[in-house]
Amino acid sequence: MGFTFREKILLLMGDVVCFVGGLYLAFLIRYWNSSPEASFVVYAVTWSVLFITSIISFFIAGLYEKHTLIFEHRLPNLLFKAQVVNVAVVMGTFYTLPLFGASPKTFLLLYLVTSSLLVFLWRLYGRKLFSRKHRAKALLVSSSSDGDALKHEINGNERYPFFFSAELRVSDETDVFARVTEILREENISLVVADITHPALLNLFMHISRFSADGVEIIDFNDIYEEVFDRVALDATHSREFSMFPETKFLYDFIKRSADIMLALLGLVISLPLYPFVFILIKLSDRGPVFFFQERVGKNNETIRIVKFRSMNKEGTHITGIGGFLRKTRADELPQLINVLSGALSLIGPRPELPVLVEKYKQEIPYYESRHLVKPGLSGWAQIYHENHPHHGADVVETKVKLSYDLFYLKHRSPLLDLKIVLRTMQTLLSRSGA
Repeated sequence: MGFTFREKILLLMGDVVCFVGGLYLAFLIRYWNSSPEASFVVYAVTWSVLFITSIISFFIAGLYEKHTLIFEHRLPNLLFKAQVVNVAVVMGTFYTLPLFGASPKTFLLLYLVTSSLLVFLWRLYGRKLFSRKHRAKALLVSSSSDGDALKHEINGNERYPFFFSAELRVSDETDVFARVTEILREENISLVVADITHPALLNLFMHISRFSADGVEIIDFNDIYEEVFDRVALDATHSREFSMFPETKFLYDFIKRSADIMLALLGLVISLPLYPFVFILIKLSDRGPVFFFQERVGKNNETIRIVKFRSMNKEGTHITGIGGFLRKTRADELPQLINVLSGALSLIGPRPELPVLVEKYKQEIPYYESRHLVKPGLSGWAQIYHENHPHHGADVVETKVKLSYDLFYLKHRSPLLDLKIVLRTMQTLLSRSGA
């Protein structure tokens, strides 16, 4: 990767500037209409203990590792964890050792917001102004067509800090270590992107320490693929990698369920005034039932019964005029907030599928049942990123792509990822681009 000591120093210096800049902005906001007793210089000197703590916590969080140049989607989470440590330190320092005449609660909040924003912008954009123009050479070691897609994307886009100057396709009979060693020597390569879950590569990773001693870094192919495409590389995935997916996250599950209940109740209260109008419009269209009930497959393969406003005619042959509007605005899904309250659905998760289609996909798509390890949702990662997901009937090809997004969510699910999905869903609804 060519991530040198110079680049680490540039990152650190930029962070320090952001810390001081964040402090100055907080200082201006807090005292914009009055004259503070202490000057900014005094504040900066006193708060230097927080600057030092921030740098230490950034090191611990891995914010000065070469991986942070590639895995940019991890940056918000890493910054959040580091700032939690900083809050604990500053509270322990300023509240037990009063260095100011007043407790700096407001000032601390302002500083954390301004400094975090500046660091985030610096890490995403500012450092690129000082980065070297050439891209590092990398070796791609893969065993599937997903490797071709990754190579095409990386080599065709200069935003990435490396490119694949060599590629090795492996099989169970390949002496990977010998071939990799030969290619590294011939091409002067310092980064290897390899599918570490492939059985043929076990011998390669027995020699990781030897590669590291020679200044060569090995990064998991799946991590790079997920960073680039925001989905799992299904063809490059092996069964043992999925053992992590059922991992229980008690705090996250508690927070998510609490949010589901509160937001579903709020949504019902806000949308209830619309129900009489929808009821009248549906009845006027063909005098059929207002609600439509359908069985879907939920968590742990259990059958659930979801409810929607009916959008098709009584015979189910075509979408009605009002039904088209309901689907376009996704208002037909409002009654599913009741399913969220009951616990059958979550606000965020893979969309539940029809039982007959699930049986078909289980036979034809590897790991399809893994999406049922979590509760299905009204909206999900696949809904906002998969452009051609099937709406009606069976479509194995597109459903496989959709599954790759669902498994990405399953692997990386977190409050921050859920929030991102919520915001993107709102954006889709407001732009009237979703159906």
